[in-house]
Amino acid sequence: MKMKLLISAVLILSFAANAQQADTIKTQTLKEVMVTGFKTVRGIGHMPEFRNGIIYAGKKTEVIIVDSLDANKAINNTRQLLGRIAGLNIVETESSGFTANGIATRGLNPTQSIEMNVRQNGYNISADIYGYNESYYAPPTEAVQRIELIRGAASLQFGAQFGGLVNYVVGEPSEKPAEFITAQTIGSFGMFNSYNSISGTYKKLKYCGFLQYRNLDGYRPNSQQWQLSGFGKLQYAVSSKLNITAEYSLLRNKIQMPGGLTDSMFYADPKTSTRARNWLESPWNIVSATLSYTPSENTLITFTSTYLFSSRSLVWRNEDGGPQALDTIDPVTDQYVPREVGREFMHSTSNEFRFSHSYPLGKQKSTLAAGLRFAYAWFKRLGGGEGTTGSDFDLSITGDWGYDLDFTTTNLAPFAENIFRIGNHFTITPGIRFEYIYSTAKGYKETDGVKQQPDENRTRTYPLFGIGTEYKTSGNTSLYANISQAYRPIDYAQLEPFGVAARIDSNLKDAKGFNSEIGYRGTIKNFLNFDAGLFYLAYNDRIGEVIRTDPASGEDYAYRTNAGNSVHKGVEAYVEFNLLKYLNQQSINGLSIFNSFGYTDAKYTSGEFKGNRVEAASKFINRTGIIFNTLSFSSTFQVSYTGDAYGDASNVKVSDNPIAGYIPAYTVLDFSATYKIKNYGLKAGVNNITDKAYFTRRTDEYPGPGIIPAVGRSVYVGFSARF
Repeated sequence: MKMKLLISAVLILSFAANAQQADTIKTQTLKEVMVTGFKTVRGIGHMPEFRNGIIYAGKKTEVIIVDSLDANKAINNTRQLLGRIAGLNIVETESSGFTANGIATRGLNPTQSIEMNVRQNGYNISADIYGYNESYYAPPTEAVQRIELIRGAASLQFGAQFGGLVNYVVGEPSEKPAEFITAQTIGSFGMFNSYNSISGTYKKLKYCGFLQYRNLDGYRPNSQQWQLSGFGKLQYAVSSKLNITAEYSLLRNKIQMPGGLTDSMFYADPKTSTRARNWLESPWNIVSATLSYTPSENTLITFTSTYLFSSRSLVWRNEDGGPQALDTIDPVTDQYVPREVGREFMHSTSNEFRFSHSYPLGKQKSTLAAGLRFAYAWFKRLGGGEGTTGSDFDLSITGDWGYDLDFTTTNLAPFAENIFRIGNHFTITPGIRFEYIYSTAKGYKETDGVKQQPDENRTRTYPLFGIGTEYKTSGNTSLYANISQAYRPIDYAQLEPFGVAARIDSNLKDAKGFNSEIGYRGTIKNFLNFDAGLFYLAYNDRIGEVIRTDPASGEDYAYRTNAGNSVHKGVEAYVEFNLLKYLNQQSINGLSIFNSFGYTDAKYTSGEFKGNRVEAASKFINRTGIIFNTLSFSSTFQVSYTGDAYGDASNVKVSDNPIAGYIPAYTVLDFSATYKIKNYGLKAGVNNITDKAYFTRRTDEYPGPGIIPAVGRSVYVGFSARF
């Protein structure tokens, strides 16, 4: 990305003329000098050892600089935006409510990013990171400045997820009094996207905000959707040491869901729709306030308080009968069957206090980062209500709800990490986090006329330990290694009754384990960027359903319990080589080749499924591309390969169960280009150039049941301007 720095210099020369003359000052104003520089690499980099009160030393980190990417940002095409993250598994479904709806690392479940700690500007944006960690909101990519990722070692400073952290950093306010940016994009399947932002600085006040509107008819019939995203931020400098920031984020949407497919339906025509009356909306609201105080250059104190109040509403012809049970008019009543209505309400507060201080220890400076998180979340789930026989979005019901459940989670977590610097090249960073979780489940769920009433109260305390090391082999390269404990508490869905004949293990335990990794990363001059390493992840006491037989009746029943342990191990490697910079380091043009490779061997090591591959875990994920850029033009061609996987732990290839079955490997080609002249830009591209029919997900309920196809070939063109 081109950076321009305007230097206006005033040269003051002082000299003594002689013993009889007084000193004089001579002033000369020079002409403007335009200095043009280029980043060493395009698109991806790494976090420093320490930044804004957070320790990154010894951890595997990646930073995606969004502005330098050629990608379809209008629909948040995750494959292009985050595809350079080695081994990243991406849910690519067009009709599950969001055009980009889930990522995971190291063979974990990518659905709605449930194994990740998802944040925006440093605070959580999912409903409840422990009880209901599904992500239904992410800021539009056109508003995002960078995307930060930390692998499993993020568990100590941010929370105990196995998958690590992803943090979307929305762009900072302009230094001008006012700056307006607009971007308009149209594309295949009726896509229209309008993004508009304004930002500026007035004395001690900084402000920024955006509105984004997108409408999409969809790849398949009955898959129209629209969404409105908004964001506002005010930052006031009370003094040179104290800043106060307030932010508000919103999402409004309405999505029609065309249903899931059986294998035979998909292979006959992946654009088939089995549902025309399924609708979803998920209004999201997040308010956040941050106080940042710097009493000295070595000390930073921050306090962030966040309140999330959101909901999700669903009206649909439910999963009964599987995808082959078509939603058709009953010839006897001349009407459709009544749909099912479900509603969810989320209210959560999160407060994080962070303190960091750098202090001398021997001949080196050490750095402490510590803090405390307190959070409370309330989640209400209403479902099983009998809806209308109509086809529009209508949440009215007749009679009572089939289930009415209330869940709460209280979380208290102090944490601390410290960088100990040994000499000029080596650091050791131990850390600890102590988690206290109190969760409740109350209400009822009625199945076949029988009411089940969970009355669950669980208190857990769990310490997490970790240590990381890093050795700088040169100014721009380093070796790193770390090991950190992680765990995943029982979530709300796992505490929910699931059928008359089904049972829940009264001794159900939280999943626990650890992440470890070792790697070598860095840059060589301005033509090579690399990060290669090995990882080992232990995921113990995974929760799942197994079949048991009642000794009294001899009948089988589903039993939700800790089904077994799994081990995930493999290789993650990224390399980017700029040929033109290698041949001529002063070249203003670039021709780069990059390759992002992940190998994951994820298998069950105990329990009923011992030896089977972990569901959704592809062994090989490889993305390679070529980038060409000049002062005003850039383009990227990318080839993405994702290996095969299985829908569930049984590893069956064909099943009547919608979630079970084989997920074949697939290769997708994408091309995007951008042309900029002064404050204006043009963009265009083609996604899935070969129109590959593929899918990444099988589901037993929303938004299916069955196979949810990915999007076929699509094109887009757009225009942007900055004033």
